[in-house]
Amino acid sequence: MSTSTGNGSSSPPAPTSAIATTIKPTDLRGILKYVPRFQGQIFIIAVDGSIVADDNFGNLLVDIAVLRSLGIKIVLVHGISHQIKELSTVRNIPISNSDGTGLTDAATLDLAIRASSRVSHTLVEGLTQNVLKCATTNAVRALQVGIIKGVDQQFTGKVERIDKDFLTELIDRQVVPVVSPVAFGPDGKSLRVNSDLLAAELAEALHATKIIYLTPAPGLEIDGEIRREIPVDALRTILQDQPDRVDAASFSKATHAIKAIETGTPRVHILDGRIFDGLLNEIFSNEGVGSLVYGNDYAQIRKARKSDVRMIYNLTRAAVRREELIFRSQQAIEKNIEQFFVFEIDENIIACVTLYFYPDKPQMAEVGSLYVMPFYHNRGIGKKMVDYACMVAKERGATTILALSTQSFGFFTNVVGFEESSKDVLPEARLKLYEESGRNAKVLVKQLA
Repeated sequence: MSTSTGNGSSSPPAPTSAIATTIKPTDLRGILKYVPRFQGQIFIIAVDGSIVADDNFGNLLVDIAVLRSLGIKIVLVHGISHQIKELSTVRNIPISNSDGTGLTDAATLDLAIRASSRVSHTLVEGLTQNVLKCATTNAVRALQVGIIKGVDQQFTGKVERIDKDFLTELIDRQVVPVVSPVAFGPDGKSLRVNSDLLAAELAEALHATKIIYLTPAPGLEIDGEIRREIPVDALRTILQDQPDRVDAASFSKATHAIKAIETGTPRVHILDGRIFDGLLNEIFSNEGVGSLVYGNDYAQIRKARKSDVRMIYNLTRAAVRREELIFRSQQAIEKNIEQFFVFEIDENIIACVTLYFYPDKPQMAEVGSLYVMPFYHNRGIGKKMVDYACMVAKERGATTILALSTQSFGFFTNVVGFEESSKDVLPEARLKLYEESGRNAKVLVKQLA
């Protein structure tokens, strides 16, 4: 059996356009398997102002053109914090807040309008160069935030509504909407809105499948490390109980990722927009290059189906070569497919396990063929698979569960609570197979309380 034994995490990617990538955008075999899943879906891509100013911005626009060519519908939201700070320095005008989360005075609003116009034009110009239709819009209606803790926030706005019909019509006409963080109040006057919040509001209104935040950081930083994926419940608990664990640069993205998922967006990606081909790698590979915040439907264990046979076979081949697992042909896997459970991430199988019941000893079950892809080692997936198998076994009336292992017995004893036993505990038919195999695997037992 093969379980979690590797490092399971990659170093944060360097902010350079020359970084090596995990897949090549030109490798259609790597991309096309995702196309049927994403075709026709809406992705909200939120680009920080600093990314628009980065040397990799032109490459990002090419990536967006690739997504559109594959039938993925794109809505672009942009930030302007970087540009507001630049204008403030150049014009020697103090600003009250740069990112739209605090007080926006009249001078700051004026700079925000100028910065927004410049960034929107840069996006439209770049999309045009990539032969994409696009349009800036006034689809976001906002209200003044008002007075918070005794302080009038002046021209800072909160989203009142999104003109969904307007945006949907543009999308249906193959037009990429470009949405700026300057919205319009009931009187038609401008209000500054935080772009992270705006992306979450757009995702809710348009029933988007993903939000992709492109930032000048490697991903979501918690406890000084980049978290490659985290369930929304865990992130919510951290923000509620120990917010200081989240890096200040990641805080806004984390907060609005939770809001987006709570309002129906299944997945929120946070990645470094300075990485060459990073956007495509994040979308079209299992591992990605950034961080993923996901809802309950992202990671799940389910019963295997006949359509999974080939994936299970390919998944376990490396472990078979290392003699961690017994060889099973595709035909054998299909014949016994009802014994398999698989772990999916974003509809990709990354782990499997079997659960077998002995006809002559219904109170006893065996867990086997446990395998987790190396990239996902040390993330608790192996334990989840075994715990799930134990839960199913108990529900079906088993009181004892067995495992046979040649190389991962330490995992079973130290992590999931099995104890080493003798081969005498094996049912007669299983004992015969055990002795015939010659593998001399350790026999492990766990009582199901």
